[in-house]
Amino acid sequence: MQEQKQILVVEDNKDNMTLILDLLQSLQYASLVASNGEEALEILDKEKPALILLDLSLPLMDGWTTAKKIKENEALANIPIIALTAHAMLGDKERALAAGCDDYVSKPINFRELAGKLARYMG
Repeated sequence: MQEQKQILVVEDNKDNMTLILDLLQSLQYASLVASNGEEALEILDKEKPALILLDLSLPLMDGWTTAKKIKENEALANIPIIALTAHAMLGDKERALAAGCDDYVSKPINFRELAGKLARYMG
């Protein structure tokens, strides 16, 4: 049996986290969870997930800063980051990409869109 690829989900809203984890489980991906950017960086010190789903509005350290720190770290820079955010105004996608995110999904999450992006990045 093939080992499941892990996805780090960084999300502070419990309802959103539950929905995302249910989707990942249905797609047979293993998950790691963090509720803020600092927790995410602590996890990334020990684990190397195949992909990161990153909310941009987080307590303690926001997703913009978290993405920049991840991409500045040579050991982590190649891990794709998909921003999950309610920041859906004109220019927010470009700002997320400039912060180091590789892709962008606005909230409320379209699960078909997210599943398609996961399939593309996870191979």
